Amino acid sequence: MGKSNRDTLDAMIVDPAKVSADTGTGYPTPYRHVVAGRERRALGDAVDLTIFGVNLTRLAPGAASALRHWHDRQDEFVYVLEGELTLVTDVGEQVLRPGMGVGFPAGRPIGHHLVNRSSAPAVYLEIGDRTRGDQTHYSEADLVARMNDDGTDTFTHKDGTPW
Repeated sequence: MGKSNRDTLDAMIVDPAKVSADTGTGYPTPYRHVVAGRERRALGDAVDLTIFGVNLTRLAPGAASALRHWHDRQDEFVYVLEGELTLVTDVGEQVLRPGMGVGFPAGRPIGHHLVNRSSAPAVYLEIGDRTRGDQTHYSEADLVARMNDDGTDTFTHKDGTPW
């Protein structure tokens, strides 16, 4: 049986500089401005990971990682590589520096996001699973996201009406 293109050592190694940066968001229009200045490189996608994702994320000064949120079925982990970030949660704030990590277990309703309040860019890894059917609940927005079977999100208001 022959090898596929993904069965070579070179295909398993990712160079972040060769992964295109995504600056977009699936958020409905009223919320898109929150993540202006966020740049993600989907490292996990680049090496065909399917069970969990790994993003190398850069936040410009003043940028936020996301709206404050929590997941009912997905775990998340963040590890800071460069710069300084403020972790903002429903229960308080904490400054994170290089070498620090933070985890968010699925189903724990503590909304969280990262904000770069410094004057320099910050870089971190975000790691999370890809559990279909997960719902993301947003603490301060009239927004819920549901992960579909194809990996896309459907956004609704908290009362279930579509965006």
